[in-house]
Amino acid sequence: MPSFDVVCEPDMVELKNAIEQSNKEIANRFDFKGSDSRVEQKDEALILYGDDDFKLGQVRDVLVGKMAKRNVDVRYLKDDKTETIGGDKRKQTMKIQKGITSELSKKVVRIIKDSKIKVQASIQGDAVRVTGGKRDDLQEVMTMLRKEVTEAPLGFNNFRD
Repeated sequence: MPSFDVVCEPDMVELKNAIEQSNKEIANRFDFKGSDSRVEQKDEALILYGDDDFKLGQVRDVLVGKMAKRNVDVRYLKDDKTETIGGDKRKQTMKIQKGITSELSKKVVRIIKDSKIKVQASIQGDAVRVTGGKRDDLQEVMTMLRKEVTEAPLGFNNFRD
C-alpha cells in the first residue's frame, strides 16, 4: 500500500553551509571589523553573537539571507532567549525545530480527514504517516497540506509505492 511520512526537519547540510557562509561574510564585511560577531551551531540550537543589539540584528539578517539562498526555510528557527555576556556584548539562542509538535500533527490529521480523500493518517512519534490506495490520492494530500499548513515548514519523505 503506498504511503509517505509528513515531517518537519531541516536539511542540516544546507543549514551548516548557510552558517559557514554567514560567518565568512561577517568576517569580510567592513561594518563588522574588530567585532566579535559570529554564528555557532550547538546540537539543536544556533547561537548568534554580537557586540550590541544592532550588530546582533545584522548577524541575524545575514544568516536569514544565506538560509534563503540555500533554500532552508527560516521557520525552522525559533527565537529562544537573548542575554548579555560581559559589557554590552549580546548572545541570542535560536532553537532548530525538528519534528512535528503534537498540536500540529493533530491539525494535519484533522485536515486530511476533513478533505474526504480516501487515505488514512496516523501519528507516529514526531511524524505523521499517510497511507492510501492510490498514488494520486497521496499526491493530492501533499498538495493540500502545502497549501493549508503555514505555521511550520512540512517535508515529505519515506515515499513507498
